[in-house]
Amino acid sequence: MQHNSIKLGISPLSWVNEVLDDLGKDTTAEQCLSEIQYAGYAGVELSKIFPSDANVLTSLLNRYNLQLASGWYSGFLANRDVSQEIEAVTAHAQLLASCGSRILVYGECGHMTDDALNVQMSHRLTLSVDQWRNYGQRLSHFAEILYERFGLKLAYHHHLMMVAQQLDEVRHLMAVTKPAVGLLLDTGHAYAAGFDYQILITEFGDRICHIHLKDVRNSIMQQVYTQGLGFNDGVRRGMFTVPGDGDVSYDALAQFVQSGQYSGWMIVEAEQDPKKANPLKMAKSAYHYVYEKILNKPINVTGQ
Repeated sequence: MQHNSIKLGISPLSWVNEVLDDLGKDTTAEQCLSEIQYAGYAGVELSKIFPSDANVLTSLLNRYNLQLASGWYSGFLANRDVSQEIEAVTAHAQLLASCGSRILVYGECGHMTDDALNVQMSHRLTLSVDQWRNYGQRLSHFAEILYERFGLKLAYHHHLMMVAQQLDEVRHLMAVTKPAVGLLLDTGHAYAAGFDYQILITEFGDRICHIHLKDVRNSIMQQVYTQGLGFNDGVRRGMFTVPGDGDVSYDALAQFVQSGQYSGWMIVEAEQDPKKANPLKMAKSAYHYVYEKILNKPINVTGQ
């Protein structure tokens, strides 16, 4: 599953949504992991349907020959201090580290409007220049402690409806933080925020430590924006999909990974309704697309 030290994994979001409880509510960890294994992937990100005990989770992952690539963490450093954040992250960080992960995906959930993922996309709180400076200092300190105590690299997720959504905000983030703060490149969130992810590769390639391969159906995205809908409305309508099934171009990413500049995980991620988009079918389709179009490698997967 490797190409220039690259591993290909997938997020359980195609099987079960972490926020919208009705999407995939009856999905078991065993079903999710067995289908991920069958589709050919080497690893998976953490999910609420997985055991929270490190020994139990490790045993479960080993049963399906999968690695724990990373796990999302909802941080609030925009609102609270580093000591509070370290206290809040400890159990989660210990679980990731104990299961062999070296990446913590950081999503900033502070400084957001109430029910941010359900209000229309134009309603979003932003940071002032002074707030960015102070936020960057806290984030850098947090990332340094995270690595020192748990061996985890912080991968900052630029994300719709959060404080780093637009290109200028990602630039602010990188400018006010130390190298301890890595950047998660998300192709879909860049596209939906209106900028070319290739700019992040060009300007911050050396800080990219994790990659999410999310695709976007432009026609549905336009509906979300023009009709004043929210992020979760977009998810339900099918705005997001797996690589190769939407309108994102992966040519620049293919050049980036084939050049050998990046090593680490690439994670297929698509927040979808599993009743509308069969998770196994989508996972297999994405696997083939990534190997053929991004990694430019022949596919040899048992069960395919």
